[in-house]
Amino acid sequence: QVDAVESGGGSVQPGGSLRLSCTASDYPFSRNHMRWYRETPGNEREMVAGITPIGITEYSESVKGRFTISRDNAENVLYLQMDSLKPEDAATYFCNTAWPYQLTWGRGTLVTVSS
Repeated sequence: QVDAVESGGGSVQPGGSLRLSCTASDYPFSRNHMRWYRETPGNEREMVAGITPIGITEYSESVKGRFTISRDNAENVLYLQMDSLKPEDAATYFCNTAWPYQLTWGRGTLVTVSS
């Protein structure tokens, strides 16, 4: 399996923005249903956003209208643009395919939202 590598997390105030990135060697994001997930201590990992090979996107209700998933096919990078961040968005964010997961879970990237 190929390792996912997430980056771009950080600490922002409520209302702020971050853009997360995910790479996975030469794994072809454009040919797979890719998703962003997030996890907080004591809670199960949840799907946040997804994008299919033909570009259909999906979002959890909690982030719809604020987050945007995209990918750069030439660079093979998956992005998550996060705007209007709320304290409840604070989590460690991961990327992977939809089930069955095709990538080895990375370490994730931590997002902190606080004033």
